[in-house]
Amino acid sequence: MKKYIHVTKEVREHLMKIFGVSAVMVWKALTFESESVLANKIRKAAFENFGILMNELPAVETFHDHDNYMRQYFPNGVLLEVNKSNGDVDVIFKGESVKHYENVFVRDLKGIQNWAATLR
Repeated sequence: MKKYIHVTKEVREHLMKIFGVSAVMVWKALTFESESVLANKIRKAAFENFGILMNELPAVETFHDHDNYMRQYFPNGVLLEVNKSNGDVDVIFKGESVKHYENVFVRDLKGIQNWAATLR
């Protein structure tokens, strides 16, 4: 998961001016590409100027259907079907079931999702 601090163009220009740095340095600070003391100061100033911490996440549609299933549709074409009655999970890729899990706990779901997202 990639994070960054969203600020306006005016705030970026203000940060460049008050710290005497280039646009590249501000970008490195706001995208957490730099962990220097200066970058930390730039990030602090960005938050003080209404900066918003953002996270880039893969788009995954999740539906909780009336038939007691949770279905997740991944960008790579994977469908994850979770039976909320018994905890079974099916990973379906290109229309075919590629993996079946039984009695899955919620804490284990992230690992299954991560694996499903890697299918090509």
